[in-house]
Amino acid sequence: MMDELELLKKDWQKKDEYLPKLSYDEIHNMIWEKSSSIVKWILIISILEITLPNLIYLSPSFREDEFFENVSNFSSIFIAVNIFYYSIVALYIYQFYRRYKEISVLASAKNLMHQIIKTRKTVKHYIIFCLSMSLIFFAFFIFGVSISDEFLRDIMAGMGDNSKEIPLDKIRTTAIWVLSIGGILFTAVAGGIYFLLYGLLLRKLKKNYKELKQLEV
Repeated sequence: MMDELELLKKDWQKKDEYLPKLSYDEIHNMIWEKSSSIVKWILIISILEITLPNLIYLSPSFREDEFFENVSNFSSIFIAVNIFYYSIVALYIYQFYRRYKEISVLASAKNLMHQIIKTRKTVKHYIIFCLSMSLIFFAFFIFGVSISDEFLRDIMAGMGDNSKEIPLDKIRTTAIWVLSIGGILFTAVAGGIYFLLYGLLLRKLKKNYKELKQLEV
């Protein structure tokens, strides 16, 4: 089905006497409403992204898992990294909220174009940050496994592996390879999900930007 805005825009350009003609302001208002709705969805998705995993963590079975208990107790660095991550994500969510409030106020086409550019830039920075933090978390585990026998034993115990006949160095090498490959694959999958969710919304915002630019010509 042809996009409603595209259909109305063609009708406006044709100026066919038998079809309703839309003024500059009417098309501008439609683009503004669509842009406001898109930014609202960006805000909602970012909130769900940060809250849903934490709801799972609050479940008793998850919190009693020895693996996460051992890892969390290994070092204050892990806690510090988590505090830093959630603080920055909260800041980005606040930025999305600001972008939504700013873009929800009807303004000139020029100002709306400026708000769209700011929103797209904020989302792109957010995606880069989240993917970078994913690699940093895996790097933390790799570093811990590399320098600490205790950390390696805690991870193996948390995973239910109590075998002592395998040399620790061999286990460490295997763990480093698994964490390295797992980190790359996890980040790639996360990047694909971000591309599908946020990428779709960003492409719609870009389309709205082009529509506004054409109106200004």
